[in-house]
Amino acid sequence: MKAYIFPGQGAQFSGMGKELYENEAAKTLFEQANEIIGFRISDIMFSGTDEELKQTKVTQPAIFLHSVILAKTLGESFKPDMVAGHSLGEFSALVAASALSFEDGLRLVITRANAMQRACELQPSTMAAILGLADDVVESVCASIEDVVVAANYNCPGQIVISGTIEGVDAACQKLTEAGAKRALKLNVGGAFHSPLMEPARVELQEAIEKVTINPPVCPIYQNVDPVANTDPQKIKANLITQLTGAVKWTQTIERMIADGADEFVEVGPGNVLQGLVKKVNRAVQTSSAANA
Repeated sequence: MKAYIFPGQGAQFSGMGKELYENEAAKTLFEQANEIIGFRISDIMFSGTDEELKQTKVTQPAIFLHSVILAKTLGESFKPDMVAGHSLGEFSALVAASALSFEDGLRLVITRANAMQRACELQPSTMAAILGLADDVVESVCASIEDVVVAANYNCPGQIVISGTIEGVDAACQKLTEAGAKRALKLNVGGAFHSPLMEPARVELQEAIEKVTINPPVCPIYQNVDPVANTDPQKIKANLITQLTGAVKWTQTIERMIADGADEFVEVGPGNVLQGLVKKVNRAVQTSSAANA
């Protein structure tokens, strides 16, 4: 069975999507996106600097557009048995699987990016990658810290990203290093994504999500906060709302998809980070990029 997976923030690069623009259907979607966003995001994607691409209002819609438009150019060959997306990628997966319209998906991603930016400005916060420790050790250390710090991204076995206040993350990094972590590396991010500190953004996004129509997807979607096969629009909505303050259970998602029959994973969007994470969960499965198809 073939699973299609969609990347999240951090996968962007200058020049992304430029080749896609030569496709007539893709060109129409890029121009539609430029109109909805109110500036020519396609120009920044194709020839902008890394700094321009790093702006929150650009990064999230840019990755979403690259992923969704790439999926749409695959035409008849895009026949997913299941889909999943890492954080932001969940929105791309829902549009690719026909659960969300292109316009609604893009508007939600713009709302999400702006809401997250505002939440980051309310409280200085950060994230750190923890390498070489079991999940339960990371969880118990985070629980022992007085400041806000939680396990936010379960990326693959032995790689968890923690998220919280600057003091909380610093204290956890020190304790986790003492507990035997190979590395505790602070990330260059704007805030504590997938933690309780994103609550103001969750409230803002919930309002927008509740207004859109979500249809049953063409195949099951495995969502970040509840990685089981799901086609129920109401559950999909509830999981999307919880996602901003909940953990990205990527390891569990890939394990479950494999248990449910996935033996081939195709990454749809910029970069190849997710293929690497899949291989760390199970080396035996086949991985590829839709961009090279």
